[in-house]
Amino acid sequence: MSELTEAMIVNAVVLVTVLATDVGPARRIGRGRLLRPVIAAAVIVPLFVRSPVTRGTGLAVEIAGVAAGVLAGLAAVALMRVYRSGRDGRPASRAGWPYAALWTVIIGARAAFSWGAAHWFTAALVAWCIAHQVSQAAITDGLIFMAIVMVLVRTAVIGLRAAQLPATTPELQHAAG
Repeated sequence: MSELTEAMIVNAVVLVTVLATDVGPARRIGRGRLLRPVIAAAVIVPLFVRSPVTRGTGLAVEIAGVAAGVLAGLAAVALMRVYRSGRDGRPASRAGWPYAALWTVIIGARAAFSWGAAHWFTAALVAWCIAHQVSQAAITDGLIFMAIVMVLVRTAVIGLRAAQLPATTPELQHAAG
């Protein structure tokens, strides 16, 4: 399988999973919702990241991917509301079109970069990689790290915000204590 195909698979899986999980009202926040992205990352990283770069500009590219993932994950979760459900008092979230649009634009930009690297600006990218001693794998890994970190940051913040929700009734306060 080509690296372009791998990148497109990761893009599609991340986008479909996040949108299906998060967009809409009253999405329950439970152990499964918080563990699924961690399990997915544990599966995706070894499958698609074969040998991360550990020094030089390639490492900087991978770190940039991680940093971009952190910032994008924080931006995404800022567009999500975490609250206690009025029905059962359990933590829930609500995300709408702005959230979906952010994820779609970011994943679409990643996919466009991957496609462009293979079809539109290959020569310029190869020249840059040679000049800066960056492998194609380092760029691919940086994009994968960005996607995975974005999902993990979003998940961690959702979990943290859910854990910090105040109990709203004496029954819920007693059950939490």
